[in-house]
Amino acid sequence: MTFTLTTPLYYVNDKPHLGSTYTTIACDALARFMRLQGEDVIFITGVDEHGQKIQRTAESNNVSPQEHCDQTSIKYLDLWKLYQIRYDKFIRTTSQKHTNLVHQIYERVKQSDDIYMSRQKGWYCVGCEEYKDGIDTKDTKQCPIHKRDLEWRDEENLFFRLSKYQTQIEELVNTDNFIYPRARQNEIINFVNKGLKDFSISRINLTWGIPVPDHKDHTFYVWFDALLGYLSALYNKDEEICINSIEQFGWPASLHVIGKDILRFHAIYWPAILLSANLPLPSKLFGHGFLTLEGEKMGKSTGNTIDPIDLFSNYGNDAIRWYLLKDIKFGSDGDFQHKRFIDIINNDLSNTIGNLLNRTSSMTRKWFNNKIPKEITQTSNSHPIRSKAEDTISTYLEAIPELNFQLAAQSILELATFSNIHLNEIAPWKLIKQPGNEENVALELYSVLEAIRIVGMLLNPLVPELSNRILSQLGEVNPKQWSNYLVWGILKPGSDLPEPNPVIPKIE
Repeated sequence: MTFTLTTPLYYVNDKPHLGSTYTTIACDALARFMRLQGEDVIFITGVDEHGQKIQRTAESNNVSPQEHCDQTSIKYLDLWKLYQIRYDKFIRTTSQKHTNLVHQIYERVKQSDDIYMSRQKGWYCVGCEEYKDGIDTKDTKQCPIHKRDLEWRDEENLFFRLSKYQTQIEELVNTDNFIYPRARQNEIINFVNKGLKDFSISRINLTWGIPVPDHKDHTFYVWFDALLGYLSALYNKDEEICINSIEQFGWPASLHVIGKDILRFHAIYWPAILLSANLPLPSKLFGHGFLTLEGEKMGKSTGNTIDPIDLFSNYGNDAIRWYLLKDIKFGSDGDFQHKRFIDIINNDLSNTIGNLLNRTSSMTRKWFNNKIPKEITQTSNSHPIRSKAEDTISTYLEAIPELNFQLAAQSILELATFSNIHLNEIAPWKLIKQPGNEENVALELYSVLEAIRIVGMLLNPLVPELSNRILSQLGEVNPKQWSNYLVWGILKPGSDLPEPNPVIPKIE
């Protein structure tokens, strides 16, 4: 069965930021893990390119909306290349295949008698691209998220009968395995229990959107349009869009990973649209938290921002991926702190993992003719490092599917720390000087090298470039699957051990 994983479709009002980078790195780590487990993976990411906010941004920059979308979409593609994001599908909602699919879904929803014309009145936030319920006066109001004035709207729109699916959505959001983390599930349950209201799926006099068939001057509301990108992404550019065959292309999604601010659209609106169109529902949603910078909310207006390209230029891919996945519990809000970032990279990657590889390899090469020494099988089965390594593998394999990247990274680090401490305690540099201890030293060094190999393997989904450098210094190549490699005793005694080099520089 295909494992279909999606990031949000990022809104191209502006260039990508650290928050979208964080989400995509996490999804990339999960996709890499699933591939190593032998799963058939479709990893979808992309951009949401319609709506009034984009139209106004383009106008303010004196370019057409299409030009603006083209320029910004390239920035996402370039950034994902920098960060070694191995996506399988990248969808742009301005593509013709997406338009074709939106029209097909609209016709199916119409056939379910779930579309009608009505009047929409209320305060509208262009930034959120939604009406703000509960504000019913015409006094000037501000969006609590964007801190900008809301706009009063009174117009005729097409509506979707969301209320019709009240019972089915209630049952869905109350199931144990649909919404994660649990705190987010409770938020959605509370919202649904208040009663679902029909919502408008079109806008008038907004040219930058997909036209609604048979309704002049109407374009599709951006949230009806964008959510369908998860479906259109599954088709290649030249493939005929036939919604009846969508399951052959990898639908339903196994997991949607999104920010908590858009969970409601994905947990309520999206399943209802799919139910109306008689299509399978996604299996699981995960709404992660927000990133702050040095304890403050990030934003251009406050100047509290961090450019992921600048961050990459200064510190590289490994450091950023490790810090974001290891220091921030995925699902909770997290804070990017420069000093803590530098301390973690130096302590975890350089001082602990890098130093363990360097000194073990150096000792082994010196005393065993640049070769991997022979393991003494009789005494290695119960070796403490082997036991620790096997426990680490078990913890790691349980953590990643639950998106507990922090626990997975911590387990790797603990194995490296344990091996470092063990080396210090047995002091092979002293043992080797005593006659008759060569076999004991060989066993200890082999055990540490094998632990480093396992560290290198487990690092691959999280920090793939560092993983490759570690394994290459053991004379190993990262396999495409783990089935025969996440076991003890893979390093071949007598094989060449390459000269060690620092695998990650210390940040000054």
